Amino acid sequence: MTYLLTATVTPSKQSFSREPGRETAMAKDILGEAGLHFDELNKLRVLDPEVTQQTIELKEECKDFVDKIGQFQKIVGGLIELVDQLAKEAENEKMKAIGARNLLKSIAKQREAQQQQLQALIAEKKMQLERYRVEYEALCKVEAEQNEFIDQFIFQK
Repeated sequence: MTYLLTATVTPSKQSFSREPGRETAMAKDILGEAGLHFDELNKLRVLDPEVTQQTIELKEECKDFVDKIGQFQKIVGGLIELVDQLAKEAENEKMKAIGARNLLKSIAKQREAQQQQLQALIAEKKMQLERYRVEYEALCKVEAEQNEFIDQFIFQK
């Protein structure tokens, strides 16, 4: 923070010369060497008016810079929120994809198990078919023997 020292200097009644502008110029020179300056309102200042003006300009530029940094932070904050939202959405989609893949694997395993059950059922039915075929052949043989017996019995009478 810069403090400005102000004071009004009035020319003294004693003068070293009779020229009114010369006394003021000498006072300004002596005070200037001591680091004190007069501003446009003839107030005594510790800083040179040019430095004061540069300080004011720098202060304004700093304010503009701080405002721009604030806007930048708002923009970056919005961008970060957007990126976070997109990351969450991407994570959700990733979870959905993993779930779909797991479901697909589960369905594939279920179909494989179902296929194995059906193959076992087919094998069981084939074995049953073979037993029925053997039994059928045996019954056909018995029928043929009985028909032959009946024919022989009828021919004998």
